[in-house]
Amino acid sequence: MLQALRRQATFEQRPSLIVSAAVLGVLYAGSPLVTPLYPQYQRSFGLSELTITLVYASYVIGNLSALFLFGRVSDGAGRRPVSLAVLAVAIVSTLLFLLATHPAWLFVARAASGLAIGVGAATATAWIAELHPSADKAAASRLAAAVNLVGLAGGAVIAGLLAQFVPWPLRTVFVVYLAVLIATAVLTALSRETVEQRVHSAAELSIEPRIGVPPELRTAFIAPAVTAFATFALLGFYAALLPNLLGDSMHMHSPVLSGAIVAELFAASAITVIVTPMLAAHVAMFAGLWLLPPSLALLLWAQIAGSVALLVVATVLCGVSTALGFRGSLQEANRMAPAERRAELLSAYLLCCYTGNSLPAVGVALLSRSVGHLWANVTFAAVSVALAFIALAVGARHVHRTM
Repeated sequence: MLQALRRQATFEQRPSLIVSAAVLGVLYAGSPLVTPLYPQYQRSFGLSELTITLVYASYVIGNLSALFLFGRVSDGAGRRPVSLAVLAVAIVSTLLFLLATHPAWLFVARAASGLAIGVGAATATAWIAELHPSADKAAASRLAAAVNLVGLAGGAVIAGLLAQFVPWPLRTVFVVYLAVLIATAVLTALSRETVEQRVHSAAELSIEPRIGVPPELRTAFIAPAVTAFATFALLGFYAALLPNLLGDSMHMHSPVLSGAIVAELFAASAITVIVTPMLAAHVAMFAGLWLLPPSLALLLWAQIAGSVALLVVATVLCGVSTALGFRGSLQEANRMAPAERRAELLSAYLLCCYTGNSLPAVGVALLSRSVGHLWANVTFAAVSVALAFIALAVGARHVHRTM
């Protein structure tokens, strides 16, 4: 009888699990939605490459706001209400992009998008874990990671297709995404809540930031932190600078190609996460770091040769490298974190991810103004490789000590 009740509960949870996964995927689909459109924004608003990169980087302002202020809000307010709130913020962000008549709108829209994704990712990931039928939470984590990457890939390729083949690309892309967000919000409103004891007023919510690394773990934390920074720097490079790399080095101004290359990056990452569930965390992290130098070398070779074929190969390798580096470093950070300070340490880890996602891309855009795109990218690759070797050295030393 008890087993039958459990099966019934699992069956009743399945639609809500699908919706919670859809919330995560739909929100992340909005992140690369703008990437294929950057060259058109440059032409329409007369923007420089640096300004476009700063628009991309403003996304991180929203991410950091989520991290410092709202990261744990759904623990008290509930998964469904917070998911509805972040979908509303995503709708506002989409409307700002849709109606933008001045570059300032793009900065606000991108920051709002970062806020929605930052809060929504934490909320939806926790919701998936609570609704997943498996007692092994690693399965829920793999589902969340796969949905995350599939959403990123889908958003990039669909935006590229719409921008290339549909009239009014700076409008149509966001009309379609707006419809998807509204449909997701309706389904979310009908889904099951998993937080049983919720707060009844805003004053009861805890928004106090908890970020830090215990002194005894600071040396061990260097490897996953540097891996996260380098991994997300590569992702940020693709998301912010790929359209200009294609245009300036390969003389190809195609939104479809930009979207497809970014989608390829995330698709390769998603497949890597799915097919390597048994790989130990430190092995995955080290493999991602060792693959980073050849990935960057191939990327530079593709730029020098002006070869799309080489770029496709480089992107696959970059996708594998970033997937292994991200999964391994996140698991390592999670493993070393004391239970009573887990939120603090993981917040510090996410801070490394967010800064890596924006600062290097801005640095490359600034440097390219004085030394050109190629030498700016060479500098980016050299710094990334140096960081990878630092992480490998410190990580190997720590693993040796703990064996």
